[in-house]
Amino acid sequence: MLESYVKKILNAKVYEAAVETSLDPAPNLSNRLNNQVWIKREDLQPVFSFKLRGAYNKMAHLSDEQKAKGVICASAGNHAQGLAQAARIMNVKATIVMPKATAEIKVKSVRARGGKVVLHGDSFEEAAVHSQQLAEEKGYTYIHPYDDPEVIAGQGTIAREIFHQTQEVDAIFVPVGGGGLIAGIAAYTKYIRPTTKVIGVEFEESACLKAAKEHNRRVTLPQVGIFAEGIAVAQIGAETWKVCKDYVDDVITVTADEICAAIKDIFDDTRSVAETAGAVGVAGLKKYVEENQPSNQNLVAICSGANINFDRLRYVAERAEIGEHREAVFAVTIPERPGSYQQFINVIGKRPVTEFNYRYTDGEMAQIFVGLQTSDLADREHIAALLRKHDYPVLDLTDNDMAKSHVRHMVGGHSSIVEHEVIYRFEFPERPGALMNFLKKLGGKFNISLFHYRNHGAAYGRVLCGMQVASGDKKAFQSFLAELDYPYWEETNNPAYQLFLANPNSSKPA
Repeated sequence: MLESYVKKILNAKVYEAAVETSLDPAPNLSNRLNNQVWIKREDLQPVFSFKLRGAYNKMAHLSDEQKAKGVICASAGNHAQGLAQAARIMNVKATIVMPKATAEIKVKSVRARGGKVVLHGDSFEEAAVHSQQLAEEKGYTYIHPYDDPEVIAGQGTIAREIFHQTQEVDAIFVPVGGGGLIAGIAAYTKYIRPTTKVIGVEFEESACLKAAKEHNRRVTLPQVGIFAEGIAVAQIGAETWKVCKDYVDDVITVTADEICAAIKDIFDDTRSVAETAGAVGVAGLKKYVEENQPSNQNLVAICSGANINFDRLRYVAERAEIGEHREAVFAVTIPERPGSYQQFINVIGKRPVTEFNYRYTDGEMAQIFVGLQTSDLADREHIAALLRKHDYPVLDLTDNDMAKSHVRHMVGGHSSIVEHEVIYRFEFPERPGALMNFLKKLGGKFNISLFHYRNHGAAYGRVLCGMQVASGDKKAFQSFLAELDYPYWEETNNPAYQLFLANPNSSKPA
């Protein structure tokens, strides 16, 4: 198998459209991690993503008849732009089916390259089904975003370039969605330099390759988080799995905060802004070094793309410090009396306070939501221990997503009159009217007692919602959640809610 893929990679036709991207040293990361870190800059492609390689190589292998029919694909962004660019160069008509929630910057980019955009469905899966229906109805040639040997071979040219640019590579860290990129890199690397590790990196909420490795077969994830939408795939490809199951050495998963920190790291070393999916390779490299403690090795991370909405940078900047362990968030209980704030600050010392939220609740004790600057994970643990030493009840909320995404931005505090309140987080596709549609679906059945929505410049909206559900209405409420058809998580037992928002007179749920 490897030999046939290497032949395809060596004969791949990508450079009429794509460019050989640089392998840039990352001096700041290298010094911090005590290893030589390199970043393969696929964000420098004409479409700001590696996807152009595979799309063009596949089209270059089509017959004249297939090209004359026109091509079609489904994509949330990068494959769409790559295919549109390849089709324009070859003077072929391209139809791109994109989910309705696709970022406007990506829709405009496809149209600017001559692609016809069809917006359909709320997810990639719905767009993919519609694109295949159109292919059958119109006779278009379907170009898969990852699960095709020619697409895989096109992406594999990245590995060929890496080994031309530097001979000594100990490990390559590759973002994983459907597997086209890592399959191409693994096939070439393991044939040319089998001692070099190929390590996949996935967002923890869309880790389909990790799941397949654990079960030794392809599995479909029941739910996929779309923070890193470029790699939000529920199942690894059939063709890509044939390569990955034997030639990918390991899979690392990373959190949203770790991805945000990696975006900042890439910016610090290159002055470029990676997209969330594009930065997972660097996030995985950092985690690998932290867990395995290698030194003086040559480590390469693929920066796979830079198609990010400008508005989303606000969220990235907010979470980057937490992802780098340079900020910690705590819930601390202090006495409700004059001078207590000063005493608390005296315990903290000169450590910078990044955030301080408080609202009066009762005359005995006060709950404060405080952010503090830290140097690393051990420093965060030291702060918690120091506060407990001074008899301050403290809860570390640094890894509590509800606290970071919602509670820290909310005002009003506890309500002493709300009864039978349950708390849920929801995600819904972000497009004009989406929030109004969400509220309409919620509004007529159960009373909304708490609501927080904040736009993150992403393709999805995040809502924290409290609803009053009496014990006799629980069955109807579960039916309502099923009909709503949005991803959701119950947070009624979340300590951040209990400490800062819940009715203090109600008994806590079991």
